[in-house]
Amino acid sequence: MAHIILASSSPRRQELLTQLGLDFEIYSPDIDEAVQDGEAVEHYVERLARAKAQVVLEQFPDAIVIAADTSVSFAGKIIGKPESKQHAFEIWAILSGQWHEVYSGLCVATSAQVLSTAVCTQVELQPLSPAEMEKYWATGEPVGKAGAYAIQGIAAQYIPQIRGSYSNVVGLPLYETAQLLERVKA
Repeated sequence: MAHIILASSSPRRQELLTQLGLDFEIYSPDIDEAVQDGEAVEHYVERLARAKAQVVLEQFPDAIVIAADTSVSFAGKIIGKPESKQHAFEIWAILSGQWHEVYSGLCVATSAQVLSTAVCTQVELQPLSPAEMEKYWATGEPVGKAGAYAIQGIAAQYIPQIRGSYSNVVGLPLYETAQLLERVKA
């Protein structure tokens, strides 16, 4: 079997992929992540996953490449990573007491075959008080996280329920990854 490359430097994606029992290497591509005008969230994340896979395949044409991109969405709009404490509080004010969506675009590719999909999980965030926001921000966990939270960390206490794939919210939908890997090997 060809060697597998995960097109991500995310420790969370690496941990998740390890759960599938795979040996893999890491190569983190640099791509333009700008949202196109009028682009739907599910199209955006799938497009970025495919772009990451393509960049890695150009470097390693004999590999099986796994690439993903994850975004949080509320009311059809992408909620990015917080740029500051104030921005994190603005994000939480929007998501607090609401359901929102977490989309991951996933691409499994070889030089002969490119398979991709978008996966959506609905997440409920409890109403957050200003004191809870301050306490959570002080942990440092929200920095660099889409939606300004990490479900696999301290933020789990603020999430009463999800509908769909937990691993998707962390950053790599494992069921879909395994399914695409089976198809690309066939």
